[in-house]
Amino acid sequence: MNKYHSFLLLLIVCNNALIGCSDDAKYKAMADKYNAVHAEHAMMSAKESKTHSGEDKHHDQPLSEKVTDNHKIDTDEIGRQADDLPSSLNRTQSQLVSVNLYTEELVAEIMPDVTYQYWTYNGKVPGPFIRAREGDQVEIRLSHGKLGAEHQEHNAHTSAAHVVAGHSVHSIDLHAVAAPGGGASLMQVEQGEEKSFRFKATHPGIYVYHCASPHVPSHIANGMYGMILIEPMEGLAKVDREFYVMQGDFYTRGKYGDKGYQALSKEKLVAEQADYFLFNGRVNSLSGERALKAKVGEKIRLFVGVGSHIAANFHIVGVVFSKLYQDGALTNPPLKNVQTTIISPGSAVMIEFTIEVAGKYLLVDHSLSRAIDKGALAELIIE
Repeated sequence: MNKYHSFLLLLIVCNNALIGCSDDAKYKAMADKYNAVHAEHAMMSAKESKTHSGEDKHHDQPLSEKVTDNHKIDTDEIGRQADDLPSSLNRTQSQLVSVNLYTEELVAEIMPDVTYQYWTYNGKVPGPFIRAREGDQVEIRLSHGKLGAEHQEHNAHTSAAHVVAGHSVHSIDLHAVAAPGGGASLMQVEQGEEKSFRFKATHPGIYVYHCASPHVPSHIANGMYGMILIEPMEGLAKVDREFYVMQGDFYTRGKYGDKGYQALSKEKLVAEQADYFLFNGRVNSLSGERALKAKVGEKIRLFVGVGSHIAANFHIVGVVFSKLYQDGALTNPPLKNVQTTIISPGSAVMIEFTIEVAGKYLLVDHSLSRAIDKGALAELIIE
């Protein structure tokens, strides 16, 4: 048995040893396993690497850190459209809400001629909008990888290569779950696995969910976040349009607009020096043909969240928010006539307003260099 196979066996033993551990011990063991394999892998000789399934070209550094212009684009569109969310619930009885999620790592354009490897739920940033009602049972099923997907080059790598790349395990922590880890302690899913858990929706509000596997900040920075709405038992007031918007900060080796493939810079991430501030995953994801659209006099509801690490200063130029439900607290009285709201990392708000003048309205982070110079800009077209 060669050295490489020996440490693969060690991974299996370590993984089995996790059973029965406390949540904190489990996460620490996973992080230790990641670091141990990374160190072992770096020490492999060139000869050993070349005999490892012909994958020597992948092992000179972690995949998420490898900078090259030869990365194939896996999807033409990484950004989720703002109107891609379920309709309001029109029922008074509780029921079981089943949610199917899968994780997928995809190379896509973050802006024209600039590519990035995103880590996603269901192939988009943000992940699917989950909608349930207070009192519902919500079942979350999460699989690591999409069975039968065309774009799964990472599936060809060994489990050790997944560890080195940092995505050997994915998970989900839902802020709507009142239990240890927000469910993440039950949902650490390795490649090819599927796990599920069920919780009762007891706290109405609009909440963020995200990946909670080591290195947690990297998983989130790469796009693994979304929102879950728990409607109050009495439901929400009727509106004409609803939109789903999440701001994320992205950290790349190059500066904003540098062409070619841009890998995650962990150094910038740790220093919170973001190169991009983006609505729904990429520059201009919600502009032009993909802009939010409504008509004069229609009542509009926005669910706006921050998936990653830096607070947003959310503002719509030329709009006063009629109602603002801060921090996702839907059962509290709303603030009225609000100009700009701060949204904390890992938090969300619900905003309602009506526009009486046709035209183009800009959604921005009012720390305006983020909007003008780093991408935090979207469009609302009122006809």
